[in-house]
Amino acid sequence: MSRPRTARSLLAAACALAALLAPALPAAAATAASSGGSARPQATIAQGVLRGRNDDGSGAQEFLGVPYAAPPVGDARLRAPQQPRRWTGVREAVRQAPACLQFSPFGLRDPQAVSEDCLYLDVYRPRAARAGARLPVIVWMHGGAYSQGTGTQFGDRTMADLTGTVVVSINYRLGQLGYFGLPKLAGENAQRSGSFGLMDQMAALRWTRENIAAFGGDPGNVTVSGQSAGSGSVCALLAAPSAAGLFHRAVLQSGPCTLLRPPDRAQAESQARAFAMAAGCTDPAAPAGCLRAASGAALVEAARTVPTSGPASGDGLLPVDPATAIGSGHWNKVPVLIGSTRSEARLFVALTQPHLTQEQYTAQVLAGYGAAGPEVLARYPVSAYGSPYLALSALTTDSTFACQTAWTAQLFAAQVPTYFYEFDDPNSPTLVGAQVPGLDESNAHSAELAYLHDFTMGDRPLTAEQVALSTRMKRYWGAFARYGVPAAAGQTTWPATGAGAAATVLTLNPAATRTGTSFGSDHQCAFWRTQPPRPV
Repeated sequence: MSRPRTARSLLAAACALAALLAPALPAAAATAASSGGSARPQATIAQGVLRGRNDDGSGAQEFLGVPYAAPPVGDARLRAPQQPRRWTGVREAVRQAPACLQFSPFGLRDPQAVSEDCLYLDVYRPRAARAGARLPVIVWMHGGAYSQGTGTQFGDRTMADLTGTVVVSINYRLGQLGYFGLPKLAGENAQRSGSFGLMDQMAALRWTRENIAAFGGDPGNVTVSGQSAGSGSVCALLAAPSAAGLFHRAVLQSGPCTLLRPPDRAQAESQARAFAMAAGCTDPAAPAGCLRAASGAALVEAARTVPTSGPASGDGLLPVDPATAIGSGHWNKVPVLIGSTRSEARLFVALTQPHLTQEQYTAQVLAGYGAAGPEVLARYPVSAYGSPYLALSALTTDSTFACQTAWTAQLFAAQVPTYFYEFDDPNSPTLVGAQVPGLDESNAHSAELAYLHDFTMGDRPLTAEQVALSTRMKRYWGAFARYGVPAAAGQTTWPATGAGAAATVLTLNPAATRTGTSFGSDHQCAFWRTQPPRPV
């Protein structure tokens, strides 16, 4: 039996699910929805005038499909993002842009539209927001293993209107179009980096700094937020010197920096060379022209055998990997809100080993953990969990996401105000199409997304009790964006966590939101500290 699947391989599978694409709003539907009996909102930004729409359901206002960079197509493929073009007249902003080219589509909800011309964002603001209002801003980075997903599936109308924030949800380049460490291509930009997706995210933050006041946002109060690979992107932004000053708080959901370590420059270069060969660009002296001329379909096909690992460290853009940078104290220090779901790995195991037997579980643990295998089995016996699926899910959750989140939180808490949560709804919906009959997939990776966004990928609507939890969560997140402290009136006080092993954690549960210090013991983190680091 092979060693239990690595966190990165499981994350790649699970994030593909988390990034399933919601269809863009058809133009006709957008036009009809924008009527609403009130004047449509306008905003004047550096590139021209935008006309958005009123959302009748939430009352919020939306500006959809706004370009934040020039189309990265043709000769601009595999180059740093450039400034968006100006336009004359009024640009209609009532339809979401296509998703970026998808390099690992899962197939449960294939995108209605994908394109390399994809560097657009959506802006959501409260119904009464006006230019100059100086409302707090949240910039959202979607997940998807750096290879799939889109910002368009995360409607944030309710978050904006409920919390008085301006929310920006972005697309960024994915797969090898976003992360490609070939020196001949990386050498074409000043940072000598092939992390074009990370550059896109920085470009979106610069666009926000320049333009968000036109929507009522405060460019001096920006929270960068992400989940899964989006959280890994936030880690990279925290460590990237050129991102300094672009944001003022950070939210990391289910993507701890100590777990999602990027490849170094040599690893990224090796992966890029292998990808170029797989794409048919076999001349090492002239890869750029070949790669820029190749069809998108050919690049996606090549990625089947050589997947991307996301942004690389060791170049001018990301000199040091984020966990090392944070541990050393050399990073863009801002208040942090960080956490995970109670049973992250249930989704991973459901995707990869849903019908695991007890014999297979035992053999897999013994093979994977060597001399520590018997102790791991004693700590995670099938009899204590009810099935091999649940036992492996608990083991994998604890050894990867849970304890790594705690350890990342400790690094932050020693330096900045840090607020640690655990999402725990034992009846949370599962992602549409991901439910395996007979398996409990509640509290799995991505479970919290339906509670924080206008997110339609849950397999069932939230109950009234869950909607109440959703409202509390949005208010915590909105307060953190506003003040740097998640202090929401009338809700359980959420204290900052400390740098010690007994972290103070806010448990987000529909029946009772409460604080406690048992997270480390609940997830057996003292034991996992004794185990060698697992490759990711």
